[in-house]
Amino acid sequence: MTTEPLAPEAAFVSARRSEIVAIAGELFATKGYANTTVREIADAAGILSGSLYHHFDSKESMVEALLRDFLDRIGAQYRDIIARVADPVDALRALVHAAFGALATDRSAVAVMLNEYNVLVRYPRFAFLRESVEATELLWVQVLRTGMLTGRLHRDVPAATVYRFLRDAIWVSVRWYRPDGPQRPGDIAEDYLAVLLGGLAAPDDTRETG
Repeated sequence: MTTEPLAPEAAFVSARRSEIVAIAGELFATKGYANTTVREIADAAGILSGSLYHHFDSKESMVEALLRDFLDRIGAQYRDIIARVADPVDALRALVHAAFGALATDRSAVAVMLNEYNVLVRYPRFAFLRESVEATELLWVQVLRTGMLTGRLHRDVPAATVYRFLRDAIWVSVRWYRPDGPQRPGDIAEDYLAVLLGGLAAPDDTRETG
């Protein structure tokens, strides 16, 4: 089955919507969702507020579009990794890289999820956020449990708890990650994996003696 290409006008409208969502996302991430007005979004997009309503009926629609798109794509990445990579440690590595990669590709969406989740999920239209978070947890926990059951990972801490440690450490990094900084997301992912899989404590026989 092939997808028909969009007509030029429809393609322009779609591209313009995506541009507006990206602009709104940056404002939501930096100023906060509640503190960002439709007028500010329109000004940043170089259009009148009234023209903005040709694309979105509300600010809520913009943040919904931002987060739905991000969660759909990152969820698809996670499912693809789990389907392709049989070894649980390799799968965990790939999942961590995909999650940190979102700092570069979807920094605004990650920041909005981190900062606004508890407020947005109070409203029925954002029920998909909780559903996505729960589905993602199931995917990661499946990998962790497989690793624990096969002896590839330690079983000292429940898989669900390990996942929440991983999730929070990864997403909170959006607050200090800088796109123009010296570290790329892949570098940060490797550093994180070194700590996660290698640990910080040195073996007894490698410690310095006084």
